[in-house]
Amino acid sequence: MKNSTSLPLSYSEKQQKTNGLAQLYINLLNEFKNKQTGYATIAIIAQSCIGSAAAMLLLMSNLHDLSKMTLLFFVTILCMGYNAAVLAQLKSKTTFNILLVSLLFSCSIIIANLL
Repeated sequence: MKNSTSLPLSYSEKQQKTNGLAQLYINLLNEFKNKQTGYATIAIIAQSCIGSAAAMLLLMSNLHDLSKMTLLFFVTILCMGYNAAVLAQLKSKTTFNILLVSLLFSCSIIIANLL
């Protein structure tokens, strides 16, 4: 460390730098847990709209039919999975994780088809 030109970071500074995204996830999860009924209702509407936009863009795309239907299957299953998790009243963390996966997958399909 004698010839090092960088400043040594304390443990808390290292932890704070590496856990920025994890801290955001924890904050969002805690907020979702506190007001789960309201957020779950709003999220059903939002992820259903985003999922339907992804399905529409998939059906309009020039992909091969098998790959188009496979992606459409995954969009539909993930959207239905979140709706089922809310109706089954699964744990907040499980429901929130399914919501994130559904939204990320649908948004990636939308972005991929728009490019």
